[in-house]
Amino acid sequence: MGYQHTRKPVRDRPKTAQQSNIDKQILCLHKAMAEKLIANQHYIPQVLDTIEARYECGKMRHGAYLFWSSLMEHIHQPELFMASLLDNGPQTTKYRRQTVLIGILTEREREAVLETKFTQ
Repeated sequence: MGYQHTRKPVRDRPKTAQQSNIDKQILCLHKAMAEKLIANQHYIPQVLDTIEARYECGKMRHGAYLFWSSLMEHIHQPELFMASLLDNGPQTTKYRRQTVLIGILTEREREAVLETKFTQ
């Protein structure tokens, strides 16, 4: 008997305006976090520790673990890292909603990103 695919597909429901706005904000924040991470690589161990800790205690599923782990393997290839992190696919959007890139932006930097992107 062959392998039976049992994974639930990512839902392609139309997003509400509020959900779309939140995803845009998260995308902008991830762009800023990624730029800062690439420029300040002393944050890398912190991100890797977050990935491992969440996975080990069951707060991260295997697919998310593979996504974030693989992404971090490409941190020294900035174009690939940014393109992968900022991809607009539904699965990547879902992963960004539970980011492991925590503690990289200060609250002031975070506010500045959101203010700049959403007050224009």
